[in-house]
Amino acid sequence: MKIAYVITRSDAIGGAQVHVRDLATAMRKKGHKVTVLVGGQGVFTEALAIRGIPHRALRYLVRPIRPWVDVMGLWELRSVLAELKPDLVSAHSSKAGWLGRLAARSLGIPVIFTAHGWAFTEGVPRPKRMMYAFAERMAAPLSDRIITVSEYDFKLALSHRIAKADRLVVVHNGIPDITPALRAQPENGPVCMVMVARFEHQKDHGTLIHALAELKALEWKLELIGDGPLREQVKNEVEKLGLHERVSFLGARKDVAERLAKAQIFVLTSKWEGFPRSILEAMRAGLPVIASDVGGVREAVIDGQTGYLIPRGDQERLQERLKQLILNHELRAQMGTAGRRRYEKHFTIERMVEKTLAVYEDVVARRRKR
Repeated sequence: MKIAYVITRSDAIGGAQVHVRDLATAMRKKGHKVTVLVGGQGVFTEALAIRGIPHRALRYLVRPIRPWVDVMGLWELRSVLAELKPDLVSAHSSKAGWLGRLAARSLGIPVIFTAHGWAFTEGVPRPKRMMYAFAERMAAPLSDRIITVSEYDFKLALSHRIAKADRLVVVHNGIPDITPALRAQPENGPVCMVMVARFEHQKDHGTLIHALAELKALEWKLELIGDGPLREQVKNEVEKLGLHERVSFLGARKDVAERLAKAQIFVLTSKWEGFPRSILEAMRAGLPVIASDVGGVREAVIDGQTGYLIPRGDQERLQERLKQLILNHELRAQMGTAGRRRYEKHFTIERMVEKTLAVYEDVVARRRKR
């Protein structure tokens, strides 16, 4: 099968980019011909080149909404797809989802859109939710199938009348395994906590920082991995709370697995989420997870078994759960082991690829019959 993946950004590597990279790698290993079409050049195209994944950098596929540029982007994308003649187009991210579906449909090519968390999810400001839901409702008929990465997003799409149930399918994210040397030892001390997240409005570093400010009497340190526009704001808050000697800002890292291997607790506080890969990475490492109960997070974290779920923005509950795990090394080990088992059973790359390929084959077969 010839597959064309379409995604907007190459200047950053987020969950959608990693998802496409891993899928493209796996599909090539299975003998399929893959090409990734991406806006511009950057760290993502470099990552694709390192893995030997064929790709094209598109000049006019940009993230901001710019009507005239978007028209040129659609024409450019359509021209490349007409040249490649793929059996299937797989579009990822909102802008690529719109343009990719339009271009593929105009050429009569089967097309799938993968929603890495809907932009109209709870937690997003209401005016934006309404606008994004309307846009997705208009684009949905262009899709042969829509993949959601969580049951939460499947139900959210139904409740907003994005598409009917027979057009939607759930395929949870999956990630490649690590070597035993990268497994964490959560029972060790002193406790190091890690949060992997961009410093932007979606993430809630503030609630975590203020909760930890009330736990100064305990022995712990926190590593914040990621970059973003709000980094300096969070850094200033850390200084004001007198936590600068305990909280480290590590920036964007390529050694996240190594940092998790040296940690004892993983934390992800957010205002909204799709189905975070960072949580799966923590479970893969054997770490207990404390995370905001938003989006599809509860489909990964089992409250009280593999970690704890915290209501959005609930500083008091977060403080209580952090204290529990910081003080109880046996509980950390128990939850970490349970999280690792859950990863092995539900969230491996092999499981995700198998389910995704089944969707691809079904869509192509149905189109050929028609």
